[in-house]
Amino acid sequence: MTATRDRPNLSAVARLEAALARIRSAEAENVFTAVFADSARWEAEAADRRAVAGSPRGPLDGRIVSVKALFDVAGTVTSSGSAVLRRLPPAVEDAEVVKRLRAAGAVVVGKTQMTEFAFSALGTNPHDGTPGNPRDRRCAPGGSSSGAVVSVIDGMADVAIGSDTGGSIRIPAALSGAVGFKPTSGFVPTAGAFSLSSSLDTIGSIALNVADCFVADQVLSGDGAPPRLRSASPGTFRLVVARGRLFDRCEPDVLDAFESAVERLRSGGLRIEDGSIEAALDDVAEIDKIGTFPSIEVGATLRGLGLSGLDGVDSRTRARIEAGAGILGTDYVRMARLRHAAIRSFEQSFGNNEVVILPTTPIRAPLLSSVEEDSAFHQVNGLVLRNPRVANVLDCPSISLPLPFSGGLPVGLMLIGRRNADRRLLEIASSVEAMFEAI
Repeated sequence: MTATRDRPNLSAVARLEAALARIRSAEAENVFTAVFADSARWEAEAADRRAVAGSPRGPLDGRIVSVKALFDVAGTVTSSGSAVLRRLPPAVEDAEVVKRLRAAGAVVVGKTQMTEFAFSALGTNPHDGTPGNPRDRRCAPGGSSSGAVVSVIDGMADVAIGSDTGGSIRIPAALSGAVGFKPTSGFVPTAGAFSLSSSLDTIGSIALNVADCFVADQVLSGDGAPPRLRSASPGTFRLVVARGRLFDRCEPDVLDAFESAVERLRSGGLRIEDGSIEAALDDVAEIDKIGTFPSIEVGATLRGLGLSGLDGVDSRTRARIEAGAGILGTDYVRMARLRHAAIRSFEQSFGNNEVVILPTTPIRAPLLSSVEEDSAFHQVNGLVLRNPRVANVLDCPSISLPLPFSGGLPVGLMLIGRRNADRRLLEIASSVEAMFEAI
């Protein structure tokens, strides 16, 4: 496969043209909702001029970046994967993260496909079409940042910017075989992004390695950190395997890949211990007994955009929104209070040099044909959301790394760090990644 990453010494313009050629290929069907070829060429030419002058803007300068369809890009409609939002007027300015990308010299190549309102995890979209998993086109790519992950793996972008409300970055990374990073909330501004859940929304990246996710996070968060990521020394951190209910219903191949990876990391000198986060999961379950934040809060977003009804919304999405509309305001306040208490409790339960690990999803990418029926869809959708959404509810940084595999469908390893310890999590993830690459 010809990809931008295979040509690191080429100019930004040459790498962009290679990416655009991939975008025009048959394999790119349903991956992008908009392609900005002209503006991207101007940005690539400007990046090449800065490179010649010896004045690049940083490590993202000249890199090809895609952005999810829920981000405002001036002059385009922010459809967020929904037919009913196509009638909105075009955005008058870029979302804050898009402004930061452009200021850093990124070449913004286009907007990528997503599930409607970012409200499901398999990557399917009945309105605009579903991109096939790049490892097996018959399978689901994972969502809601479906086009994002395909754009990276298929060489249409170096980095993809997505959103993660319950795993929407880490799930496609796990099911399609990429790296996906979700920060602690509040580090990256959400202004100009369609809001599925104002409580849980975060903005992060999908890339082929931890270093690129780090660079993207620097730009998105406005952090003035050093431009290179330093891997954590093996003796300075501890990995805690979160044994318990999050291992239930795992496919044998997922368990085998996970346990094999744990043993390889342990033999490489990492400190790994079995542990438990069952108390925190009990706290999450107490919230779930009342309702879920996205079901409630996306209704407020849609009303704010002038939608008084749900006609034209996919029935699977509509059912979840209607369930949220039945939650009382007093119960919503209870949910928020329970969540704040759960966040504080979990944050105090471990330190910055401890990271919880578990399979990102308990299953590999399902066949698209296997989730055509509503009952099967909801069952599988809930299963792939189960593990990653914990980090959203507890407001922790989290990253999914692809486990070593030779053929077949990928399996993801999820790392969950302590709240606000994003940099340390990335350093630890880089160390784990290096050990996988050495295998």
